[in-house]
Amino acid sequence: MTVLDVRDVTKVYGEGGTAVQALRGVSLTVEQGDYVAIMGASGSGKSTLMNILGCLDVPTSGRYLLDGTDVGTLDDRRLAIVRNRKIGFVFQSFNLIPRMSALANVELPLAYGGVKAADRRRRALAALDGVGLSERIGHEPNELSGGQQQRVAIARALVSHPLVVLADEPTGNLDTRSTEDVLDILDGLSASGRTIVLITHENEVAARAKRVIRLVDGRVIADRLQAAVDGPPPATAQPVGGAR
Repeated sequence: MTVLDVRDVTKVYGEGGTAVQALRGVSLTVEQGDYVAIMGASGSGKSTLMNILGCLDVPTSGRYLLDGTDVGTLDDRRLAIVRNRKIGFVFQSFNLIPRMSALANVELPLAYGGVKAADRRRRALAALDGVGLSERIGHEPNELSGGQQQRVAIARALVSHPLVVLADEPTGNLDTRSTEDVLDILDGLSASGRTIVLITHENEVAARAKRVIRLVDGRVIADRLQAAVDGPPPATAQPVGGAR
């Protein structure tokens, strides 16, 4: 099943002589269960593409279909619903609410979605247990290490059982050990059938994905499968959560 379908998408910021063309006719599809790394230097358009995939921005031209729905036809209210229900976000800077516990942070997307309190609590506890943080549920972000904060962010991304997880430089603020922990979780999610798209500038991170897309000056210059070359995910990876 095709989860993400990008068709000849362009994105231009500004007008006239100051216009910047961030994307130049990008086309790609992501199938259910894909584990995709999007790579590119600063200014290549990878962050712009991720924002469009996450329904945080809209193309200047072209079409983007999420789970078969043309995102360009949705009003702001329906777009917000789609983001909440079908996309799980993981950011480089974690984006946790400072004065809320890990548990409350993970419950947040469900609260926005109108899920009842008891069900929110049950699902958030399960998500935190899945990333190995069942003993840190009452800790606020400033009481957690960077790696633990990112694991909370992953639990928050998973708690609504999204169609796709979008991770923007998820290891960018982590040390080597925490990076390995987070990548092992992503490997496990992929092994369980989750669809994952991540942005990274690190070859070591991209090597864990099944497929690598490279952008240069707003264009896709390479899109290759690498399982046959690089082999399967490391044996330490454990499935986390259920596939959708």
